[in-house]
Amino acid sequence: QVQLVESGGGFVQAGGSLRLSCAASRRSFSTYAKGWFRGAPGKEREFVAAISGGSSVVYYADSVKGRFTISRDNAENTVYLQMNSLKFEDTAVYYCAAARSLSESRRPTDYNYWGQGTQVTVSS
Repeated sequence: QVQLVESGGGFVQAGGSLRLSCAASRRSFSTYAKGWFRGAPGKEREFVAAISGGSSVVYYADSVKGRFTISRDNAENTVYLQMNSLKFEDTAVYYCAAARSLSESRRPTDYNYWGQGTQVTVSS
């Protein structure tokens, strides 16, 4: 089984930046598609970004395009989410996820493993 642990969340001013990390427990994580999702209070979990497990094809939600960047470091079994130009509406708990597939997905139900989440709070 794959264990995922998020870190890097915090409290920042609007316009600032944060870098989230998601560390996996095994090397096979490098072959999995990975995604970032977020959930605000009272809202369903929404797609943020995804990266394929092979060719590193990336996809982003329209709301974060041009501001967020997803990347991976296979040697460290880690996926990252660099968040720039943060807005108040980015405030949420952010979750990383992994799928037993090379193909990226925007659908939460396609992911097999989930972290516990890390809080991101952006003040206006």
